[in-house]
Amino acid sequence: MNAVVARTERMVAVGRRNLFVTEAGEGNPVVLLHGGGPGATGASNYARNIDTLAERFRVIVPDMPGYGQSSKDLDVSDPFGDLALAVRGLLDALDIEKAHVVGNSYGGAAALRLALDRPDRVNRLVLMGPGGIGTTRALPTKGLNHLLNYYGGDGPSREKVAGFIRDYLVYDASGISEELIDLRYEASIQPEVVTSPPLRRPSGPQAPRTLWRMDLTRDKRLAACDVPTLVVWGQDDKVNRPSGGPLLARTMADCDLLLLARTGHWAQWERAELFNRVAVAFLEGVR
Repeated sequence: MNAVVARTERMVAVGRRNLFVTEAGEGNPVVLLHGGGPGATGASNYARNIDTLAERFRVIVPDMPGYGQSSKDLDVSDPFGDLALAVRGLLDALDIEKAHVVGNSYGGAAALRLALDRPDRVNRLVLMGPGGIGTTRALPTKGLNHLLNYYGGDGPSREKVAGFIRDYLVYDASGISEELIDLRYEASIQPEVVTSPPLRRPSGPQAPRTLWRMDLTRDKRLAACDVPTLVVWGQDDKVNRPSGGPLLARTMADCDLLLLARTGHWAQWERAELFNRVAVAFLEGVR
């Protein structure tokens, strides 16, 4: 068992926003960007990864804009672009010129958008079931629909959170605790979040433009992006289609792909030991 590494928590001013950041370890910086499910936070998303990565790296784990203890405002007309801007601002605030970036789902889309916008700020990229990979070219998956409908209908509920996590985030839900469900539910019902959810269906006259921006496979810069990239995807992912993995591997200039059997959308949590081992090797330059 890995030793628990000391962590610090603080608010970091990033432009118009404040980002809540957890840090651990020393060395080359690695930024971990969490997914967009209801009640998500950085530390909970990477609960099984931070200590191991912090043995080799300086691990920086923000709550993304709209989530956890961070400011709730987000440009929903270009969410991935605004998230990438926030991460870049965080690097500036921490006086970091270049970092490894790891992103899961929604955070994976933000990480990839950052690499497309400013490849000079990204050392290596690890993406787990990233969003924005052909998601607007077909009907949404059941998992994505569940996520987008969370604040609709009768509104948020603990049952909806439990259903999303147990039915769609993982292949085997036996490790999901009641405590985790409670934490996610309480985080999901912050008044500011209920009023203006950070992840929602685009609407209004700007919707077509927003959908276009949210499909990163339409971005011509993708094929030219030569940031060394590792894509990890669960073969049983019910939120973002695993076919996105081979698509990225075919398209990007320097992209390795790892498909995990009997694994859902939350690969870094469900297959933590394997993920940690592979991620450390990749980030350290082992091919």
